[in-house]
Amino acid sequence: MVPVDLVIDHSVQVDVARSDNAVQANMDLEFQRNKERFAFLKWGSTAFHNMLVVPPGSGIVHQVNLEYLGRVVFNTDGILYPDSVVGTDSHTTMIDGLGVAGWGVGGIEAEAAMLGQPMSLVLPGVVGFKLSGKLRNGVTATDLVLTVTQMLRKHGVVGKFVEFYGDGMGKLSLADRATIANMSPEYGATMGFFPVDHITLQYLKLTGRSDETVAMIEAYLRANKLFVDYNEPQQERVYSSYLQLDLADVDPCVSGPKRPHDRVPLKEMKSDWHSCLDNKVGFKGFAIPKEVQEKVAKFSFHGQPAELKHGSVVIAAITSCTNTSNPSVMLGAGLVAKKACELGLQVKPWVKTSLAPGSGVVTKYLLQSGLQKYFNQQGFHIVGYGCTTCIGNSGDLDESVASAISENDIVAAAVLSGNRNFEGRVHPLTRANYLASPPLVVAYALAGTVDIDFDKEPIGTGKDGKNVYFKDIWPSTEEIAEVVQSSVLPEMFKSTYEAITKGNPMWNQLSVPTAALYSWDPNSTYIHEPPYFKDMTLDPPGPHGVKDAYCLLNFGDSITTDHISPAGNIHKDSPAAKYLLERGVDRKDFNSYGSRRGNDEVMARGTFANIRIVNKLLSGEVGPKTIHIPTGEKHYVFDAATRYKAAGQDTIILAGAEYGSGSSRDWAAKGPMLLGVKAVIAKSFERIHRSNLVGMGVIPLCFKAGEDADTLGLTGHERYTIDLPSKISEIKPGQDVDVTTDTGKSFTCIARFDTEVELAYFNHGGILPYVLRNLTKQ
Repeated sequence: MVPVDLVIDHSVQVDVARSDNAVQANMDLEFQRNKERFAFLKWGSTAFHNMLVVPPGSGIVHQVNLEYLGRVVFNTDGILYPDSVVGTDSHTTMIDGLGVAGWGVGGIEAEAAMLGQPMSLVLPGVVGFKLSGKLRNGVTATDLVLTVTQMLRKHGVVGKFVEFYGDGMGKLSLADRATIANMSPEYGATMGFFPVDHITLQYLKLTGRSDETVAMIEAYLRANKLFVDYNEPQQERVYSSYLQLDLADVDPCVSGPKRPHDRVPLKEMKSDWHSCLDNKVGFKGFAIPKEVQEKVAKFSFHGQPAELKHGSVVIAAITSCTNTSNPSVMLGAGLVAKKACELGLQVKPWVKTSLAPGSGVVTKYLLQSGLQKYFNQQGFHIVGYGCTTCIGNSGDLDESVASAISENDIVAAAVLSGNRNFEGRVHPLTRANYLASPPLVVAYALAGTVDIDFDKEPIGTGKDGKNVYFKDIWPSTEEIAEVVQSSVLPEMFKSTYEAITKGNPMWNQLSVPTAALYSWDPNSTYIHEPPYFKDMTLDPPGPHGVKDAYCLLNFGDSITTDHISPAGNIHKDSPAAKYLLERGVDRKDFNSYGSRRGNDEVMARGTFANIRIVNKLLSGEVGPKTIHIPTGEKHYVFDAATRYKAAGQDTIILAGAEYGSGSSRDWAAKGPMLLGVKAVIAKSFERIHRSNLVGMGVIPLCFKAGEDADTLGLTGHERYTIDLPSKISEIKPGQDVDVTTDTGKSFTCIARFDTEVELAYFNHGGILPYVLRNLTKQ
């Protein structure tokens, strides 16, 4: 019912790295693994009107949107109106850097929007974020965004919009703005908005939008008072709350080792690392005993001696939409590689290095600048155009490296220019994951460890036998600006995007059926007819409370959608692996959860299958298991849920603050619903995940302020009854709901149905049945 652009960008994996033919080799494997899915998507582009499919290998959706798809102002048959977008990925907010109102939703809400449903949300507070001054020499846009992320997380912006303003805006390129807007989900805001100004118009011209289009955009926005002209006196705007930052105060930094908002200034990195080794297990702790902190694991890497310690870098990846859209940090990284080559420094061969640009334009300007060859010399060959390491598609580590880590219990590190570093996401064997700018990724790859003070310790020894320090390989802001000026040219964008819809030979050769209805293959392990509409009646089932439910899982704070529905590799002992093996799928063809999301059987088994998940029902044990309360037996979560369902018993989940933060993954709601979870009681929810739960008919409840499972003395061994009226007209958004347990405890929660529309979805058992019932009436 509305225009849909689909960019296939999350299925490429870094199987082959450090090779001139890595792009082709990885794409061959991508097509082998995903042929069936790609054929399904290609069928969709012919079966539906209004749908454009951008084939694999073209770049990351958000970067393609920024450089090509984003309209800023729509012109439909002479009617002009502002562009807006919702995307099925939380980093859709990147387009806010271009002055387009956009945010991420789950696939569930997106499906409804595609079928003509309006988007509803509670009127948000708007935080005004004032920027002044300019970044100091050598400080990157990534340093700025990690600083902003930390400030906004601390301020508390979940469910709010953030608007940036102030005279510092004139010093931020469009790419820098997009980098800040991109990480909205990491600071928790719905949007991080940059109004259109002269810098936006310059960028539109640079990326090949025609002069007439740009003139139309400017005239329309000026006429509607939506254009900001910094040459004119600025009117003071009123915001719900205020923050400010002098850009000159931003220091070089990284974030980690387990959360994007745990910022570490570069000068404190060494001491911070040592405290992480000491601290008890948590977001900033690994609890490594003092006596083994200096342990060295020696091994042989393809016949040459190698060694790993705690903090050794085994993955260094320039990847993700956040930074690969920004020429200044990409070319800055190329300059670091060049200076290192000239001084005789080399990345150790056992570090898995990769460069995955978000668009083909990056390759063109890296070649134009002559810097790609230095990247290659350091092992940062281009591995593909898509979302790789940041989504967990980092591929396998060399067997010798993997064994050295596992056998010696090494806390190995990954350094990536991504936006997410939750535990278990980047790679199962890297327990410490740091987000850093692309130039810092190269610097840490050269150092080979995160256990280094760049101010005082050398990165390595040069060819003249002298120590080489960080300052010797770090480019100045002027050097970077010069290369950007001479290397990033408008025709690069034009030629890249002229070819984008033509596809590649492998895509064009896919044969697809022409029928308007899809013919399901019952033997497929990729595309399976989902059970959401089985036994669906024409009339809505009405609201339902919960009676005598068992607690499936009892969680603490910051349980992310990565914990709930992993997107990375399928663990060899997991219920999903068992299912695939039973159907004759070879272990090497397991592929990732992300690529199998078209099969509900695999995804239900993958729900809560993260190897680093901490469930309080299992004291002291980490992993995807739980206790089946009636028998006290320990099972994989899927198997326990199956037992409850077979016995006709409902389940609920207890959780702490920020439940469902991270990616806008619809499977984080679809999976629990298929496991029989009827409600989640948490201290607070991340915005997208809460609405996804409602969309799947799962009740989101919040503890009252100051209360949680611990203060109420709940262990998760009780049975829970949630008292909801049986008529939808008697339920109001945000109303109090009584919860009682079989142990005699009772407490009041807030029902997080935030709008009347969400109550209508709940009445129908979810958003999809609601939409289908409405379509059948038309």
